[in-house]
Amino acid sequence: GRTIAVLACGLDIIYPPEHRQLAARIVQQGALMSTFPLGTKPQATNFPPRNQVISGLARGVLVTEAGIKSGALVTAGHALEQGREVFAVPGNITARGSEGTNRLIQDGAHPVLSARDVLEVLNLEQIGQFTEARASLPALSEKEQTVLDFLSAEPLHVDELAHRCGLPVSQVNSALAMLQLKGMVREVGRMVYVRN
Repeated sequence: GRTIAVLACGLDIIYPPEHRQLAARIVQQGALMSTFPLGTKPQATNFPPRNQVISGLARGVLVTEAGIKSGALVTAGHALEQGREVFAVPGNITARGSEGTNRLIQDGAHPVLSARDVLEVLNLEQIGQFTEARASLPALSEKEQTVLDFLSAEPLHVDELAHRCGLPVSQVNSALAMLQLKGMVREVGRMVYVRN
């Protein structure tokens, strides 16, 4: 696999500027892509068409958290129009950040509790198929690192993990899904995880 970053600005502008090193690494093993002319600065109106390109390139779109008016829901809508699979991580029904994902599930998106859920829908039999892609993934997010720090070879239920991390279960589920895709954790029982 290769990493392709789709920009909401011209190819000559890296936004945010702190991502210059990441952009350089992506170019070495993948590509930067933009539908905008050189010199185009990032603006809020550039992100929806950029996201439409991303959803068109993907086999599916995973929404981990989204408020009811989130741009992620627009991207999920593009994915549906393009015949792509839409996945959503369920969350607490009273949490604003879960309103959008819960609505997507209610409207027919595939609920995701682990990476296995995504792999099954996309008919990908082994996570091992992602070995090359895993090497080109960016560093862990802060939440992913926090969740990973609390995991070991000892199986841990997601509720206990959330308690130990001090994070909402929805955020822990999102982090676990990404960590599974990166091959760093695995599910060994219903919502029970270990570190690889």
